[in-house]
Amino acid sequence: MNASSPSPAQNQASTATLYGGVANRRVTVRDLAAAKQRGEKWSMLTAYDALTAGVFDEAGTPVLLVGDSAGNCHLGYETTVPVTMDQMVMLAAAVVRGTKRAMVVADLPFGAYQESPAQAMHNAARLMKEAGVGAVKLEGGERSARAIELLVEAGVPVMAHIGLTPQSVHALGGYPVQGRGDEAAHQLLRDAKAVQQAGAFAVVLEAVPAELARQVTEQLAVPTVGIGAGPDCDAQVLVWTDFAGMTAGRVPKFVKQYADLRAVLGGAARAFAEDVRGGAFPAPEHTFH
Repeated sequence: MNASSPSPAQNQASTATLYGGVANRRVTVRDLAAAKQRGEKWSMLTAYDALTAGVFDEAGTPVLLVGDSAGNCHLGYETTVPVTMDQMVMLAAAVVRGTKRAMVVADLPFGAYQESPAQAMHNAARLMKEAGVGAVKLEGGERSARAIELLVEAGVPVMAHIGLTPQSVHALGGYPVQGRGDEAAHQLLRDAKAVQQAGAFAVVLEAVPAELARQVTEQLAVPTVGIGAGPDCDAQVLVWTDFAGMTAGRVPKFVKQYADLRAVLGGAARAFAEDVRGGAFPAPEHTFH
């Protein structure tokens, strides 16, 4: 076998499906690239702890994102901006420990990469060395291309994130849809091509008109991951507390709720309280003698 010939393992990576295929190792960037080539769509969910991550891993979810969205849905912040590197390392390490197969991608939080490519490298290395993640994600298109290039040159797989970038909430004045109008659409296309050129293995498109997301997906060789970007992206991601019905109040338009865990947990807590007040718990079968 010459140096250019694919090994049996490489052949397997390029032919096995993401669902029901790879079982004895982590999903890799090669698997995701191969999925795009054969037109296989895939899901990505956020995860912030070992227990939940294990459930999603056992369900076959090929990619788990330790998002700085933890700031909103787990840490009680109003935005993702306050999330720190130490918090991301702790959460990402828990997700890695709770999984066996999924690729674990962790966000670089606000302030962890904007200062310089060297800062991005330092903090990406922390996530890989201390938490054990397989890739990092950072926000920004052309403005983040140099940081992505440096990380990729150093051997760090990078998932890019363009369109609505939640870390820029104060600059954007909220969470508006991005890419509407010719100028904005052209800029988003430039951003997408810039991060691909820099070496990103996938690009998240958030809150982007479906027609524009389809155009980006068709023009990029790497997978696109949509969140509020229509049905034509190569993959879709949701925040797990949104899709499972744990989020209180109104959820974004692009969210489909697949369960109502908030009601289930609330009902369980009320039933437990009633049993305690009424003396039904603990019963003899729950008691030591």
